[in-house]
Amino acid sequence: MSRHTGRVSASWKSLAQLDAAVSECRACPRLVRWREQVARTKRTAYADQTYWGRPVPGFGPDDASLVIVGLAPAAHGGNRTGRMFTGDRSGDVLFRALYDVGLASQPTSVHRDDGLTLRGTRITAPVHCAPPANKPTPAERDTCRHWLADELTLLRPTLKAIVVLGAFGWQALLPVLAEAGWRVPRPKPRFGHGVRITLDGPTPLHVLGSYHVSQQNTFTGRLTPEMLRAVLSEAASLSGLD
Repeated sequence: MSRHTGRVSASWKSLAQLDAAVSECRACPRLVRWREQVARTKRTAYADQTYWGRPVPGFGPDDASLVIVGLAPAAHGGNRTGRMFTGDRSGDVLFRALYDVGLASQPTSVHRDDGLTLRGTRITAPVHCAPPANKPTPAERDTCRHWLADELTLLRPTLKAIVVLGAFGWQALLPVLAEAGWRVPRPKPRFGHGVRITLDGPTPLHVLGSYHVSQQNTFTGRLTPEMLRAVLSEAASLSGLD
């Protein structure tokens, strides 16, 4: 297989090179069909826009000390705009909170060319394609895993903390960290909002849990802006970004 069909690559020289390869991946037939179908049919409100319609790469500087991991490329959000958590209400919540704690240059993220920058922070996902019903299969998660592993390897020299949005991301991330040499306790720590673990390994690594910024969580009040800001502020402090 080539790098575009899901096999682990040779060492990437940069995150830019990795991101370019991510955006060309066609490893999961169901996800390829879905993301491209959505990009063709579009939502009426965005009928005049050209959808990204590809896997959505990570976003943020290549020397980030804080990484945010969560399921992100929504069909009419990231799959339309080409940027993680951008163009939908989940992103509105996340980027507002990042701005409030000093990690984003602006409180909104509407498109990949809107000028937004992140300070010392990178956002990525355990699955880079928009899945039907926002639910990737375990096989799709596992097929996409090597992209996350490669991304964290490139960030290792500066990485100090990871915020995981949601149980899906937590379950996907811990095996990647274990394979990369961080010592994950057994039994594996359970996900929860506000959970924090510190892992020994190549470098000490703080891993924090937060409820996902999904509309289901934010509309019902399960995750409030104050709760999200608290986790991000703690992570920023642990990363030397406060």
